[in-house]
Amino acid sequence: MPEPGAWPLAVASTDAADGGAGSRPAVRPRPSPRPRAAAPDGPERPRLTVALTFDHDGISTSVEGDLGPFDRSRGEFGVRVGVPRILELLARYDVPATFFVPGHTAVTFPHSVAAIVGAGHELACHGWAHEDVALLDEAAERGILARSREAIAAAAGGLAPAGYRAPYWSLAERTLALVEEAGFVYDSSLAWDDYRLARVRHGDVHAVERSMLGAPGRLVEVPISHQLDDWPHFEPARGGGGAAAPSAVEEIWLAELRYAHAHAPGGVVTYTMHPEGIGRGSRIAMLERLIVTARELPGVAFARLDATVARWVAVHGG
Repeated sequence: MPEPGAWPLAVASTDAADGGAGSRPAVRPRPSPRPRAAAPDGPERPRLTVALTFDHDGISTSVEGDLGPFDRSRGEFGVRVGVPRILELLARYDVPATFFVPGHTAVTFPHSVAAIVGAGHELACHGWAHEDVALLDEAAERGILARSREAIAAAAGGLAPAGYRAPYWSLAERTLALVEEAGFVYDSSLAWDDYRLARVRHGDVHAVERSMLGAPGRLVEVPISHQLDDWPHFEPARGGGGAAAPSAVEEIWLAELRYAHAHAPGGVVTYTMHPEGIGRGSRIAMLERLIVTARELPGVAFARLDATVARWVAVHGG
């Protein structure tokens, strides 16, 4: 699937088991496609790029946490129901997306991951079993990076993944240096900006008296936000209160979209979703309304993160 262009931004300052998966629904007729945005060197440049990203955790979190059948069933909902609904919706509107996939999901539910690849979406790394890498020693973390990268490359037909997202967005001080060393092009685990890409700094040293900031490396950061993540809104921890109404989340997500469109020309808005969360009926309907609204805004393009970052690097070098 061809990806629309995404006009990159200036670098920010350094100072600041596949059985049981439900059949995929029949794809309904697509609406008339909008003209695709041109590449950065063309006459048309998107005013705003929208990146829809999905953390396809499957049952990895429950297995790694030694949780029981109910918790595993919640994850399997994402495989059986969530992913087919998401793929149908994306196909209907011809929207490319990025799926961050743990290695455990790739080898346990290969048909689900193959459906994602077959639909033209990007696969990126998300740990092996959704482990908290900040709790691991360096050798274990290196091993997980290598093993998960190999599994995702195999699932993508031999194409090495460009992107990494830390499970839980939890990072050790060394993590992003290891990610860069492993050959990844971009990370999407930090919240130091909202719409602008930047190079990841390495070598920060922090103390109460003063923090010494390091120098940027090659790795590009695609910023994220809990506000634009479905999980805190829709799947609160046990005992943490009720889930938010889709209408309330829609209000937040659309307000962010409209603000970025008005005030951050050339920006990238990144939404983080989970098939077991956003895949519920009322929530996937909310996502459809978001897509429709974004398509109606002049100069908006949807893009995979690998395409967005590649265009940014082409302008800023790397």
